[in-house]
Amino acid sequence: MNKVDAYPKTIRDLLENVKYKIDYYQREYKWKKDNISAMLEDLEGKFLQSYEEGHARNKVQGYPHYFLGSIVISRKNNQNFVIDGQQRLTSLTLLLIYLNHLQNSNSDSDRVDVNNFIYSEKYGQKSFNIDVPERSECIRALFSGEDFLEDGQPESIRNIVARYKDIEQLFPDTLKNSTLPYFIDWLIDNVDLVEITAYSDDDAYAIFETMNDRGLSLSPTEMLKGYLLSRIDDPELKQKANDLWKARLFQFLEREEVEPDFFKAWLRSQYADTIRDRKKGAVNKDFERLGTSYHKWVRDNRERVGLKTSSDFYDFIHSLFDHYSAHYLRLRKASEELTPGLEYVYYNAYNDFTLQDPLILASIRPEDDIATVDKKMRLVAGYIDIFIARRVVNFRTLGYSSIVYTMFNLMKEIRGLDVPGLVQFLKSRVEEMEESFDGIEHLYMHQQNRYRIHFLLARLTHHIEKECGIESSFLTYVLRDIKKPFEIEHIWADKYERHTDEFAHPYEFDQYRNRVGGLILLPRGFNQSLSADTYEEKLDAYFGQNMLAKTLHPNCYKNNPSFLNYKERAGLPFKPYPAEFTKTSLDERQRLYHRICEEIWSSERFDREL
Repeated sequence: MNKVDAYPKTIRDLLENVKYKIDYYQREYKWKKDNISAMLEDLEGKFLQSYEEGHARNKVQGYPHYFLGSIVISRKNNQNFVIDGQQRLTSLTLLLIYLNHLQNSNSDSDRVDVNNFIYSEKYGQKSFNIDVPERSECIRALFSGEDFLEDGQPESIRNIVARYKDIEQLFPDTLKNSTLPYFIDWLIDNVDLVEITAYSDDDAYAIFETMNDRGLSLSPTEMLKGYLLSRIDDPELKQKANDLWKARLFQFLEREEVEPDFFKAWLRSQYADTIRDRKKGAVNKDFERLGTSYHKWVRDNRERVGLKTSSDFYDFIHSLFDHYSAHYLRLRKASEELTPGLEYVYYNAYNDFTLQDPLILASIRPEDDIATVDKKMRLVAGYIDIFIARRVVNFRTLGYSSIVYTMFNLMKEIRGLDVPGLVQFLKSRVEEMEESFDGIEHLYMHQQNRYRIHFLLARLTHHIEKECGIESSFLTYVLRDIKKPFEIEHIWADKYERHTDEFAHPYEFDQYRNRVGGLILLPRGFNQSLSADTYEEKLDAYFGQNMLAKTLHPNCYKNNPSFLNYKERAGLPFKPYPAEFTKTSLDERQRLYHRICEEIWSSERFDREL
């Protein structure tokens, strides 16, 4: 080989006014939500080992460093081409963009300038430090806080947008507010990567292959299998257990499921009794260890798991593994495909509720038949659905770190309950929830909750159509890969001058215009064609659309027995707005949405399972 350089570098060293190119033949940006989640959890955990409220900012430079991995660079024509590590570099860029937005409300003294780690500027032109032409517009939109339509875009672009949304959702609350500048200081100066630089592509790829192809380490799943099988004395039973294990993992492979996710969810659901405190010096407990090294945890806690004799080890595979993995696969299918009877599972997955699987598995007992399991899936997923909706309408985050303790305790409390016990427990939990749907009275859409508001409007629209006996599909209103996907329509055009009699300032109008009572869903293109029209000009067009839009029009209340019967039966304050849609009209509509939400997310859903 020719000369090769390797240096440890901080994120500041790697990204500040430094550009990286990615050749066209390189693979796409492939990171998934789990990768983002793991990165954020690791960064949070390492930072909080040292951080204490009241520390001076300069104390951060003495915090321990964290090693994030290596990257391999081919240096040619005075440019850096990434051979290995673009997943990390791209993800770090997305995190820095998010942190930049998160600082918007901070004073100048508490704001850490990260712009130079994201882009550099020359002759008045910005160019991003991950310099890939096809990604530039997407990264620019994310950096500017603008909407970016990823429909029809290449895989990398779709993944970049999705992972940025994951960062918005998963970024820990413990690192926000007054802690944020400390964390950013630590991230850019105390998080290290090793940059390995070669001066030809051949040498760079040789390094990459050497790092990745010398030996195959056993995965945690393989090590767990080896441990369990080695403790089964009977050769025939050992073979049966091995065959079952292989057959089930083949099903995971067929469905493109990641089998470690199952083991984490299953073992956490049944055996995790402790969780790490979020404070300095805290150590990983059951919950965290089962998320990273479940094979070691089972071995170290075999008696807690009930593994004492050879027959225990056989039963662990033949009965428990078989039972829970089969239901996990059904659960994953229901998360990906809208399944009759398990709709709540799909809704929660759509909302990226990552703790759903262990929660549902916690309620399942080894002796439960499939009908009982389905009831428990509906009950637990139904509770999560209510939890999500109430958090959304009250501007409460669903970030992992803000809910993991609550969900961990819930998991322990529902572990192994029978159906009547589960119904009683979940109903009482709904009644004890701090948040109610009263929060919807002030709910408005902003940049960070647009996705959630779209979901809320889709549920409202789908619900009233079902109640009116109209054929309806929730997917119609949320899928992005159809010809004309539905988008959020403002009933008021963005024309402040039309509303000066009710609003003294454009800012007040903008806030009110985005209130949920002034929003509906319309197909793309159709809503754009109406965007500047007055309400009176839009109204007839609304009548030709979905039921939620139709209810604005007076004709919806004529010769329409199915709707009128539903209106009467539910006691909902639907009313038409034939001439104008004023501030008072919007307030009335907001109260209507409030009432529909209470109907959709009522705790009465639990009683139907008895």
